[in-house]
Amino acid sequence: MYTLADLLDALTSRKFDAYRMLLSDAVIDSRQVTPSSLFIAIPGERVDGHAYLSKAFEKGALAAIVEKDTSDDFRTIDLRHPLPDGFRLPEPPFCLRVENSLKALQQASAHWRRQLSVGVVGITGSVGKSTTKELVSEVLSWRFATIKNPGNYNNEIGLPLTMLRMTRATQIAILEMGFYVPGEIQFLCDLALPKVGIVTNIGTVHAERAGSQESIARGKAELVENLPSDGTAILNMDDPWVRWMIGRSKARVLTYSAESKADLTVSDVKGLGLKGIEFTLHYKNCSQRLCIPIIGKHSVHTVLRAAAAGFTFGMSWEEIIDGLQSSTTQLRLCGIHTGQGALVLDDSYNASPESTTAALDLLSEIPGHHIAVLGDMLELGPYEKSGHQLVGYKAANVADRLVTVGQRARIIAEAAIEKGMPSTAVTCVDDTAAAVDILKSNLHESDVVLIKGSHGLRMDRIVTEIEATL
Repeated sequence: MYTLADLLDALTSRKFDAYRMLLSDAVIDSRQVTPSSLFIAIPGERVDGHAYLSKAFEKGALAAIVEKDTSDDFRTIDLRHPLPDGFRLPEPPFCLRVENSLKALQQASAHWRRQLSVGVVGITGSVGKSTTKELVSEVLSWRFATIKNPGNYNNEIGLPLTMLRMTRATQIAILEMGFYVPGEIQFLCDLALPKVGIVTNIGTVHAERAGSQESIARGKAELVENLPSDGTAILNMDDPWVRWMIGRSKARVLTYSAESKADLTVSDVKGLGLKGIEFTLHYKNCSQRLCIPIIGKHSVHTVLRAAAAGFTFGMSWEEIIDGLQSSTTQLRLCGIHTGQGALVLDDSYNASPESTTAALDLLSEIPGHHIAVLGDMLELGPYEKSGHQLVGYKAANVADRLVTVGQRARIIAEAAIEKGMPSTAVTCVDDTAAAVDILKSNLHESDVVLIKGSHGLRMDRIVTEIEATL
């Protein structure tokens, strides 16, 4: 476990063996403080962690990292300058004053990482990172002691917080790495030192910030470029931008594909609706027919990544199959049955052209009258029009009825009509409340409804309102 002595060593380069009190966790939210936590006070745009120091100590925090003067209210040790010889620390709890709280957190996590013999798996890509992280974790946990970043802890704050949760017993850390600006994944790699890197795909989400798919690919490629020569890059042969990364890593490359030749492949993929998928997995000279409780034929790529990770760490076929078949991992999508007997597929967390077309594929696998409720897809930059059109063309081939939510989503409606969907089957509304009104009065027993849109549109409100009527 991480101790107060480890933290002091990281921030002062001095040994304080008398302070080997265990730190139960490292948090930036005072509501998450438990007895013996480390609280890091980070000033944000809307909330300043320094305003919650009292609450953190009241809840039992052992120490706090601060960058503002707190000496009038709390015992504070100033680490902005070298501590004098013979300096004696007070008894905790106390504050540790640094120049920058976030940098101190990152420094502490990098120092701790270098004390541990842990294999780090870095995961990045435009779509499927979180689901891949979950399934890789479930497979590797079949043999190893693992840790993964919770939720969306995939940035310069969440990743070091996760790293401080590693212990000397941790064998593998599965760390999702987000990308927003060039150099970000490089920085995360400098902290975590991944030995295995998995790239899911390169889509158009975040293109508004990055500028182009090429810029996104170059940013994501920082993961494979930072793997050591004795590491492994697990790459998707079905994505041209990920294929481009093969020559950019000095690590061994392990490829996977659902469509072409690769080290790991699948064949005869069958969607079983909400029951999962069935397929044959091929690796080296062995093949196995599997049924996995993960929904949607598109999710076979997630299975390939998890299996590749298992083989990379020397797991047997039996162990990998057991890990896959016992999986509780799901896409963020879940099914809800309404009082009228309709089935609502809640995939409202976020949306991109790639994830939305995949969700529409799943909709097509489930028998019934198909209704697609699709909202704006944000941050597509130069791909905004073409991305929405792509979804519209797909919806025309899958949905019996289409409801779009938001101004950008009107492009989806226009494209669907252009592709041949009757205009009488298409409705455009401006907000989720209007979409709820349409659905409440028009759901029937045979309906299968997909709810999908960018998080900023709060499409989850549609699901919440429908659930409230159950």
